[in-house]
Amino acid sequence: MLVVCFWLFLAVVFYTYVGYGLLVAVWAYLVRKSTKQKPLSVTFEPEVTLVVPAYNEADILAAKVRNCQELDYPTDKLRLMFITDGSTDNSGEVLAAYPEVQHLHIPERGGKSLAENRAIQHITTPYVIFTDCNTLLNPEAVRAMVTHYQDPRVGAVSGEKHVLNDGTASGSGEGLYWKYESMLKRCDSDIYSLMGAAGELVSFRTELFDPLEKDVILDDFIQSMRIVGAGYKVVYEPKAYAMEPPSASLKEEMRRKVRICAGGWQAMSRLTFLLNPLRQPLVTFLYVSHRVLRWSLTPVLLALLLPLNAYLAYTEHGIYTVLLALQVLFYVASGLGWLMATRGRKAGAALVPLYFTMMNVAAFRGFGRFMRNSQPAAWDKAQRAVAVPTTTI
Repeated sequence: MLVVCFWLFLAVVFYTYVGYGLLVAVWAYLVRKSTKQKPLSVTFEPEVTLVVPAYNEADILAAKVRNCQELDYPTDKLRLMFITDGSTDNSGEVLAAYPEVQHLHIPERGGKSLAENRAIQHITTPYVIFTDCNTLLNPEAVRAMVTHYQDPRVGAVSGEKHVLNDGTASGSGEGLYWKYESMLKRCDSDIYSLMGAAGELVSFRTELFDPLEKDVILDDFIQSMRIVGAGYKVVYEPKAYAMEPPSASLKEEMRRKVRICAGGWQAMSRLTFLLNPLRQPLVTFLYVSHRVLRWSLTPVLLALLLPLNAYLAYTEHGIYTVLLALQVLFYVASGLGWLMATRGRKAGAALVPLYFTMMNVAAFRGFGRFMRNSQPAAWDKAQRAVAVPTTTI
């Protein structure tokens, strides 16, 4: 029985992190080869509101406004809205220099979800785009996103996240992760629909935006998955991207990961309808494979593999001894990578073991935070690197 459990656990771990990627890569390729997409009009230019939630971001507000103004889209059809609820810096003074920008502000800090709920009440355009204040958008971003709304089946469009390369372990690890994650997102989108939008740059049909609960952590994910549950598609558009600096440190990246995992558990508890294969079988398969396993079952099985492998190596020898040695080597490399990174050195070959281990440790810590209900509802601002080069990972 222990032998069966070991190989079953190993198969689930392999499927979650490698097998699913191989499966959807082939699947998406076959879908693209066999599907003739109706060409979309390049002259489609509907009215759009670009919303930027910003909490105490006065030092970068001017740069963000200029970036928004440089977007390749008719100025009479693109409305800019900044919402700074709860900010205690001089954000209002900075934005006052741009009368063309609609500025919303109340003294109370209710969190990003409540800020977005409040912003949507002031939007009259058929489409809305949300983007983080600490990101820069490529000029084609708005045009590339809204063109998909010519298809009435599309309810939301997600852009791509580019992590700016600062050469640190946190930057390199986050960038490597997002390269793989972006590939999975493209494949999910090509097969049927994206399984969760990226909050750095995401667009919705305004009429489909439902007010979120005030304590929602992953607002972009829950909002987009509820739209998928309503029968619409969420499209992934890599030609629209948001460039963001990496976490300020490895410890800050871990804090961010824990928050995301806590949000993942919260999302799973509120999106239970997506787990019913009789309702939307393809959505359930993609959602469980891409999201649920990573946040729930797989980290547990991964943790059990080490002691189980040690017992089998002691009793059975052979292949189990080799696999145990590989596991130990992997985690030793992860520990060395952490030591090097926290001392300001590059993790080198230990980067992949390090980031992989961090992700799974964060899953346990995130579950604990979710169970304690200790995640603050208000913006939990991640500390990002300040000075970053212009190259991306």
